[in-house]
Amino acid sequence: MKSFLMTLTQLLFSLTMYALGIVFFGLALTPAVFIFLKVWAIMSDVGLWLRCLSTGLTVALGYFIFGFSLIILAGTVRTIFCLRLKEGTHKMFSLESFKWAFVNSLYLLINFTFIDFILLTPFANLLQRLLGARLGKNVQINSKFVFDATLLEIGDNTVIGGGAIIIGHVVERGFLKLKKVKIGKNVTIGSHATIMPGCEIGDNAVIGAGAVLLKNTKVEPHSMWYGVPAENLRKRHDGDKE
Repeated sequence: MKSFLMTLTQLLFSLTMYALGIVFFGLALTPAVFIFLKVWAIMSDVGLWLRCLSTGLTVALGYFIFGFSLIILAGTVRTIFCLRLKEGTHKMFSLESFKWAFVNSLYLLINFTFIDFILLTPFANLLQRLLGARLGKNVQINSKFVFDATLLEIGDNTVIGGGAIIIGHVVERGFLKLKKVKIGKNVTIGSHATIMPGCEIGDNAVIGAGAVLLKNTKVEPHSMWYGVPAENLRKRHDGDKE
């Protein structure tokens, strides 16, 4: 019986998320559809090739209007409802878990449809800020796997490499655990590195490509960490000498 209720709850939650996706996509598409129909009507009396050209350009323009509309819509909803995640351990079917799933669903809507076009641009930073992240100046984000924005702090001039994963949550033994990730100034996160919940990375540190920082790892300023699991390169060399 318990298993059935859990499956039913998951099904209802999934259907709710699909419904919200329809609403958000529909609202974000509305300006693009409006412009398309206007141009279509204006170009109704011109030649076929000119009409095809105008249609193609309008569809392309509409896609970008849709993408930026979705970003603004997601950020507005998160801000209006003050959806900030709380650190701690939460039951999977709790209010905090629902907030976590909802906020991540907003991000995934953009992740699957538009985010590749804004990486390494100020719009990537705008998206993270709208979703609740605290970013310093000149932060460069080249990854679409930066999750749990309200649990993320990044200092000035930090670079997040392509494909890097930064998450503020894990699910363990039926519980959702949330903890902040704090990244200092002038930090380099290498390509496809993984930063787990609770990690704190000091200023001017380097996390090597493909490295995996386990939960709650404290990275000293100016240090270099590599490997799986990641270790301080200097300490590893000192240990080898001994």
